[in-house]
Order: sequence, then C-alpha cells, then structure tokens
Amino acid sequence: MSQPEPTTSARPAAAGIDPRSPRFGAGITAVLLLVDLFLSLVGATTAAAVLLLVIAVLFAWGAFAGIRRHPYGALYRALIRPRLAPPAELEDPAPPTFAQGVGLFVTGVGLVLFALGVPLALPVAAALAFIAAFLNSVFGYCLGCQLYLLLVRARLIRRPAV
Repeated sequence: MSQPEPTTSARPAAAGIDPRSPRFGAGITAVLLLVDLFLSLVGATTAAAVLLLVIAVLFAWGAFAGIRRHPYGALYRALIRPRLAPPAELEDPAPPTFAQGVGLFVTGVGLVLFALGVPLALPVAAALAFIAAFLNSVFGYCLGCQLYLLLVRARLIRRPAV
C-alpha cells in the first residue's frame, strides 16, 4: 500500500512537486553546461553552440510545457523517485518553471550574440547558466526561483491560480 503524498500548507498535493526533482535536473544541466563551457574554451565552438542550443531547447521545454512535463522530471520520476522515501513536503512548481525561463533567456541571449559574431558570448552564457545550475543542484539554491519570488513580492508578476 502506498503512502499518501505529503502536502504543503499553501498548495494541495496535486499542485506540488517533489523538490528533489528540479535539483536532479539541475545536476544534469550543470554537467552539460560544464561540457559546453569546456568545448567552447578549447575551440570546438560549433559543438559548443549545438550543445548550448540543445540545452536552450530543454529550458524552453521546462518553461513552456511546465516543470512537470520536462524530460528530466520524467527521468527522475521513473528512475530515482521510486528508490527514495516520499518528500517531507511538496513545492510550488511555479518558481522552478520560471527558473527554466531564466535559463532559456541566458542561453538564448548567448546563442543570439554568438550568431551575431560575439565569440565570448557562448562561454559567458554557459558559465552563467552553469553557476545557477550548480547552486541549485549542490546547495538547493535556485537563483531563478529567488528571482521569481522577488518579482512576485514586488507585484511585477502574479502567482498562477491553483
């Protein structure tokens, strides 16, 4: 018999996500971004640009389809989650989804500037995105999530209705 999902006080269980899932995805993203940074620094700029484009597409997937539909989330739910105890609490999916949009913006700007002839745009974008992914995966500190909460508090964006 399975245990019921825990809930947070702010949202029902159906609306929450396992907070370990975005951290798992951030770990994969951090590794890919580190490879991308290495490729761009050793002069394999075409490979680095293609890899950063793939990473940007994955960010777009998370930003537009939602964090629940992201491939890394599906991988986490299929392979990792069954081996773990249920999370102590669930988290709102809106901040990590917004963070995916921030990652898309950073990588997208890097790709556009690189295409316009700014050669350092590629490693700089990869490095900035790597720092954010690393902080999330290792320390659980999501820069995009913090930006989301700051914008909500400043009433520049609204939380989605449940």
